[in-house]
Amino acid sequence: MQSDPQILELDVTNVAHGGVFIARHEGRVVFVTDAIPGERVRARVRRQKSSFWEADTLEVLEPSEHRREHVWSAASISRDPAQRAGGAEFGHIDLAHQRSLKETVVTEALARFGGIELPVTVSAVPGDDEAGGLGWRTRVSLQVDGDGRVGPYASGTHSVIEVDDLPLAHAAIAEAMPRHGVPAGTASIDILHTSGGETRVNLREQVRRRGRAPVAPANAPTIIETVGGREFRLAENGFWQVHHGAAQVLTTAVQDAIDADYFDPAAGNLDLYGGVGLLAAAVGDRFGAGTRITSVESSERATVHAGENLAEWIGASAQTARVDAYLSGLFESAGSAERARLAAGTVVLDPPRSGAGKRVIEQLVELDPAQIIYVACDPVALARDLGQLTASGYTLTGVNGFDLFPHTHHVEAVASLVRTGRR
Repeated sequence: MQSDPQILELDVTNVAHGGVFIARHEGRVVFVTDAIPGERVRARVRRQKSSFWEADTLEVLEPSEHRREHVWSAASISRDPAQRAGGAEFGHIDLAHQRSLKETVVTEALARFGGIELPVTVSAVPGDDEAGGLGWRTRVSLQVDGDGRVGPYASGTHSVIEVDDLPLAHAAIAEAMPRHGVPAGTASIDILHTSGGETRVNLREQVRRRGRAPVAPANAPTIIETVGGREFRLAENGFWQVHHGAAQVLTTAVQDAIDADYFDPAAGNLDLYGGVGLLAAAVGDRFGAGTRITSVESSERATVHAGENLAEWIGASAQTARVDAYLSGLFESAGSAERARLAAGTVVLDPPRSGAGKRVIEQLVELDPAQIIYVACDPVALARDLGQLTASGYTLTGVNGFDLFPHTHHVEAVASLVRTGRR
């Protein structure tokens, strides 16, 4: 019997969504950090809930063959859990095995939350293995505490961990990270490095709304990102893929996911949650300048840039609207001819981490497009939405995973669906 009831010896059996691992103690599920399936660890219970406990690994008693020295000393198991930097929760695992674990997470999520039995492969971004999965981040947000310390939060907390390096970030970002002399009142620091080689550092003041993080300025300068020789304008604080190769990977993945036999350039094609038009441009580049496609995005600033970025496609347009409101408007205003064009169309959607959700999926089913290409950054949200679509008459033709976030638990996936019986 152990002297401290909060210290457990655990046999880790599987990986769970969210960057934690599964063990059991006296029949109770324990989600434990900084472990690998197959290991025996000594862990300290951090939180007890009625249905499960959460714990942090303190010591590895029987290591996995896939364990490596952590790529970031600030997140190493040699530190007390409260002093481990967050944001690299898979950094102690061999890169190839990280992808294997992510395949397990996506595959099991599809089965559990979507009723879909389909093995998923997760592919590396070209060049990542050669770089050891390092130096890929082009956008970093760091926190500043009351004593002026700069760094990420410890995982699951609001405690700032002061760091000297940022191994997952582009070298220019690590070099630009302020280490001393941060102005008083600074709450956070955003650093970005563009594909054109420009590095920008922005300090956010400690102005909060109802306890939320500082709000980025609405009049942020415009930057340019380049993908496959094509330029995209966007706000400096606007959404863009974090990995330097992600935009190109997703462009190619969406182009490959579209079944040309189901695609009609003259149909009512849609790019939902379209941002600044990256995926609409991917569709236009594959099927030609005459492709008709409407990009829908709730951010007015992003929509303005989408209009600029899609200007060369005569059939492209950009609309500022919430996706659910836009789809409701379509149903109210579209005549029979437009309804037919929408039903012949292809829908590409890249929703936020929470997924499209039940209402939007219901609207898509009512819209009845010929095919749907779904880009997702959360396996559980993806599984729920795909389950709803397949239960409503769509056939899932494939799901491909992409490791756009090495040394973290995050994974991107692109799914393709066609209307059953439509050809």
